[in-house]
Amino acid sequence: MNETIKTIVSRRSIRSYLPDEISQEKLDEILKAGTYAATGMGMQSPIIVAVTNKEVRDKLSKMNAEIMGTDTDPFYGAPVVVVVLADKNRPTHVYDGSLVMGALMDAAYSLGIGSCWVHRAKEEFESPEGKALLKEWGIEGEYEGIGHCILGYPKGDIPKAKPRKENYIHYVK
Repeated sequence: MNETIKTIVSRRSIRSYLPDEISQEKLDEILKAGTYAATGMGMQSPIIVAVTNKEVRDKLSKMNAEIMGTDTDPFYGAPVVVVVLADKNRPTHVYDGSLVMGALMDAAYSLGIGSCWVHRAKEEFESPEGKALLKEWGIEGEYEGIGHCILGYPKGDIPKAKPRKENYIHYVK
């Protein structure tokens, strides 16, 4: 099995993280991989916001937890939160952003970094508080939150893959 397929088959969502920071070099590599995800007509509708500031990370965590109806950390202690947003004016924006999320997670795994897709970015950035954050960050336009890709070093063992379901693949010959 080649290394790319091995990465895709081996990557798992991590839900427990060490507090250790990721090096800027590794973070930059992960983010660069996200920018090369396929997008509809190559229009690159997504934007990526890498949050390494603990205060901002914790604010996003609190906002996300409130939407979920809990007071726990939906980011599982991960020190980095990468927010993927996409331009609502592109008809493929949700798909484009989803491909960015996948590329970020696969790239992270290939560098020994754990990741997990955390939802509720759409609701976060539709809220007045979320819109204020975007403005504070200098992001203008009609963007929809696609997801949060949390990143960090896994705490504990990497989960095993569940068996693949029957009839996952159908051939039409």
